[in-house]
Amino acid sequence: MTPPQDRTSLQMLLERELSERDAAALALRQAQEQSARLDHQATMFDQHRETYVARWQAEFQRSGGVEIVQCYRDFKVRLDQAIGQIGLQRQHAAAMAERCRDRLVKAQTRVAAIEALIERRRQTAEQAERRREQKQTDEMAQRSAWLARQTMGAPAMG
Repeated sequence: MTPPQDRTSLQMLLERELSERDAAALALRQAQEQSARLDHQATMFDQHRETYVARWQAEFQRSGGVEIVQCYRDFKVRLDQAIGQIGLQRQHAAAMAERCRDRLVKAQTRVAAIEALIERRRQTAEQAERRREQKQTDEMAQRSAWLARQTMGAPAMG
């Protein structure tokens, strides 16, 4: 039979690993949400840039003073820089999500391994208990048979 201390240690280890797995799952979910927010933000900036360029292209065809063109270019440069920065943040968020995913897979693997170990030990303990019970039953049957032979072989009193 598995010693109680061993079962307690394994159960404590399992609880710790389950906690780590849950934390890894939460971190992954948060990283995925951050990545989705950045994707949405990048889409919004791209759409704004397209709208901005189209609007000012039409304006330049009507009249285009040098000051207006310079403002347009300056703003477009800042907009492109912002889009580039969001792109870097998206890459960072995607890498973070991948690290979180790896951490979750490893945590799930550890949990599964510990659960399998606990199950193997439980089965081994049950098998040992069945053997012990069978041995006791066999010994009782042998004693009963021996007593029956002794009783049958003893002279009758009378």
